Amino acid sequence: MKRLFIALVALAALAACTQAPEKKVMARFVPERSDDFVFENNLIAGRFYGEALEGNPTSPGVDIWVKLPGKLVADEWYKGFLTESDEYYHHDHGGKDCYKVAVSLGGGASAPFIGGELRYPATNYRSWNIVEETPEKVVFTLHYPEWEAVEGVKVALDKTVTVVPDTYFCGVEDIYTFTGKDTLAIAAGINVHAAQETVERELVLPNAVAIWEHASDQTFEPEDGMLGVAVVMPEADVTFITNDGTHLVACKKVISGQPLHYSFGSCWSKGDVKTAEDWFKQVHP
Repeated sequence: MKRLFIALVALAALAACTQAPEKKVMARFVPERSDDFVFENNLIAGRFYGEALEGNPTSPGVDIWVKLPGKLVADEWYKGFLTESDEYYHHDHGGKDCYKVAVSLGGGASAPFIGGELRYPATNYRSWNIVEETPEKVVFTLHYPEWEAVEGVKVALDKTVTVVPDTYFCGVEDIYTFTGKDTLAIAAGINVHAAQETVERELVLPNAVAIWEHASDQTFEPEDGMLGVAVVMPEADVTFITNDGTHLVACKKVISGQPLHYSFGSCWSKGDVKTAEDWFKQVHP
């Protein structure tokens, strides 16, 4: 009996050692909700819009989901959307979707900047692939098919996003291929939400832009917390607010096929980042 007990204890210990590590990141295609592509770590979450949502809206923007630090929540929220209410993740379940994207860069997308205007893709992302996936890292690529940015300039985009735990930022490698120009200015940035008058503080640095703001989408319930949003582009040529006042951007000229690297990030004041000063320190330590 004693030997059997020892053997059982050893087997239990072995099982504990061989259990799969807890996932701290995820990213997946969400066909059950209009072809969303969702991503998440233990601090932040968000999504990109897919083909089924085109026209409502057609937008490359990053849609931010605020959440409390800790567990992964996206699959739970999508399940609630399917089984309880299509407004489920717009209500607070330890976080929610209270950010308005519309046709914009949202919380950190990019687009060609030509003639003083952002030139958005003609479609949402149309295909995707997972490049790497472990419990501690997920890398995915979204493919935006060729569109005519302006007359005579045709552009396509492969956007690769890297998600790792314990950070409020995701890394991006954008590869724009284009014809009709030798170089193209690409602007990565954040929606200022001028119409909603949400912005309380702004930060503009030579290589970064950031905002501290109230919720921009209060269609479903009020939000008493604050959101921090930022883009950091170490090799930016310039940072500025667009002439129409809708975006803060970091901009760099690239040649066709040249990788453009930057990161986008967000936070919620109900988590660990409580103030604008705390957020701006995350952006510019």
